Amino acid sequence: MKEHVGCGCFPTGRHYPGIAHLLRVRARGVVAELDGDADWSTLPIAVIDTETTGREAQTDRIVEIGIVVGVGGEVVKRLNWLVNPGIPIPDEARQIHGISDDDVKDAPTFAQIALDIAKALEGTVPAAYNAPFDRGFVGAEMARSGLALEAFPACLRAEVEWVDPLVWARDLQKYEKGKKLGEVAARLGVALDNAHRASDDAEAALRVLYAFARAPRVPRGYAALVQEQRRLARAQEEDFRAWRSRNPR
Repeated sequence: MKEHVGCGCFPTGRHYPGIAHLLRVRARGVVAELDGDADWSTLPIAVIDTETTGREAQTDRIVEIGIVVGVGGEVVKRLNWLVNPGIPIPDEARQIHGISDDDVKDAPTFAQIALDIAKALEGTVPAAYNAPFDRGFVGAEMARSGLALEAFPACLRAEVEWVDPLVWARDLQKYEKGKKLGEVAARLGVALDNAHRASDDAEAALRVLYAFARAPRVPRGYAALVQEQRRLARAQEEDFRAWRSRNPR
C-alpha cells in the first residue's frame, strides 16, 4: 500500500498539470532511505539471526547474534558475536544451540556491541527467518542497551517491515511438510552445516531468500515485496487461527 504525500490535486482528484514530477510517494513498511521501486535483490539485505536463553524477549537474553549482508545474490559481509547475557543459559536452550555459560563468560554484553550492530545495519533492508522472534529480541536488547535513539539504524524503526523468508516458504512450499529453516534450505539445495549458530543460520536464510527470488510469485520491487509479504502473513495467521479453532488442545 502506498500513500501520497502532498496531493497537488484539483477537488476532482486530478493532478495539476506539470507537477507530477514533484509528487512524492512513500511506500509503507520500507526503509525510507532506500528506493521502494528498486529490485530488492539489488539492495543490501541484512539477515539477522539470534541465539537466546529462551523464547521471551522481555525476560530472556541474546547469547549470539549473526548478521549476514547480501547484495545482488552474493554475500558481501558476515559478522558474528557471542554475547554475555548476564544470566545463566538454561540447559534446554544450550541443547539447541550448544552455547554454554563458559562460552560466553568473557564475551561482551549486548550493550557493549550495540553500536557495532547498529553500524552493521546502516543502509540495509532488515530480514530474518521467523522475523518476529529475532526482531523482538534485537529490539528489546537495543532498548536495554542505552544506545541513543539517533544512533539506531533506519531499518530498526518501528514502521519498517522485516523481510521474512518463512512467510514465503509457507506460500511457495505450502504443500511440503516442514518449514524449519533446515528443511526449507534442503529442498532448495542450500547448505546449512552448522544449524542453530547465528551467522550460519543467517547465511542460509539469505540464500533461501535469494532462491525464492526466482519464483514468479515473488515481486521484484522492494515495496511490492513488503506489501505482498504483509498480505500473505495476514492470510497465514487467519488460516492458523481457523485451524486452532478446529483443533483445540
